[in-house]
Amino acid sequence: MAVTMNDVARAAGVSLKTVSNVLNDYEFIRPATKQKVLDAIAELGYEANLTARSLRSGKTRMLGLVLSDLSIPYYGELASRLMTVAASRGYRVLVEQSGGVAGHELSALQGPFRQLTDGLLFTPLTLDVDTIAAHQGTKPIVMLGEHITDSRFDLVTMKNAEAAEAITAHLLAGGRRRIAVLGATAGATTDSPGLRLNGYRKALEAAGAEFDPDLVVQCDWRRDGGASAVGSLLDSGVRFDAVFGLNDAMALGALHELLVRGIRLPDDVAVAGFDDIDEARFASPSLTTVSPGMEEIAERSIKLLIDRIEGAESAPGGLHIEAGFELKVRDSAPYGPGAARGVVGPERA
Repeated sequence: MAVTMNDVARAAGVSLKTVSNVLNDYEFIRPATKQKVLDAIAELGYEANLTARSLRSGKTRMLGLVLSDLSIPYYGELASRLMTVAASRGYRVLVEQSGGVAGHELSALQGPFRQLTDGLLFTPLTLDVDTIAAHQGTKPIVMLGEHITDSRFDLVTMKNAEAAEAITAHLLAGGRRRIAVLGATAGATTDSPGLRLNGYRKALEAAGAEFDPDLVVQCDWRRDGGASAVGSLLDSGVRFDAVFGLNDAMALGALHELLVRGIRLPDDVAVAGFDDIDEARFASPSLTTVSPGMEEIAERSIKLLIDRIEGAESAPGGLHIEAGFELKVRDSAPYGPGAARGVVGPERA
């Protein structure tokens, strides 16, 4: 016969309500009482019926997280931080990888995945705001990123343009003037690549440096994309003395390709990235990058979503939050004008 909550209550010498409170991570249970219940659960081998509990309460204490590609280091590290913060509030996180496919993003909004969760952290890349609004249902959604900035939705994001401007200004202060940008197109303006490119251009303008569209290279936001992009620049003869990868993966790929080609770093070319993933600290040379407030994004997005779920945040309309950022200056692009000693590529006529 299956062990019940009543069995646990009798074994622990507490009420059924106390057992329920322990199972639901009620924060005001005395530690000694909680331990007695946990000991009884372990001794009896009790397994909670989560389905029945959710039917009674209307809550699963599960949060949904939809990201495009967990193989991108930033997304993997962000997911880990979100799970840690959610656990501290008594919630678990179910993760869905959309692949940037509209059908997958839509199913996360209205399919079984949504039914299993009390609220959704959503990073859409393909669905437009009206489609999301039409299928959002009644459960709370907090957007992550820049794709959806509509005032109807809660949003937690980073200061893309300001952070990109700051790291470009750092490269310029080091004497660099021909800064290649990996991962954008010259006409992009509003998504992550566009916002970061806007910051790059603003820093150039402030320093009186010329914007050259030949230095803007579109590529996949992966290590092999960065390596291929910088290899193409070298093969084309376009002159550059710095590389700014719009994420760390591209910057690390570029760093590897430059070293393979015999380019001295940072003497001939400085390299900078964006995200401050763990790998950036351990590259050789270590990668100068932007830390875009990943911890703050995790803390504030989880808090906002749970506050919406539990009714603590009931303000109409969407709340928009931008995390702060910090430059992490390392060996690939150190401080000071003395680091800029050469320009890779042939002189132009």
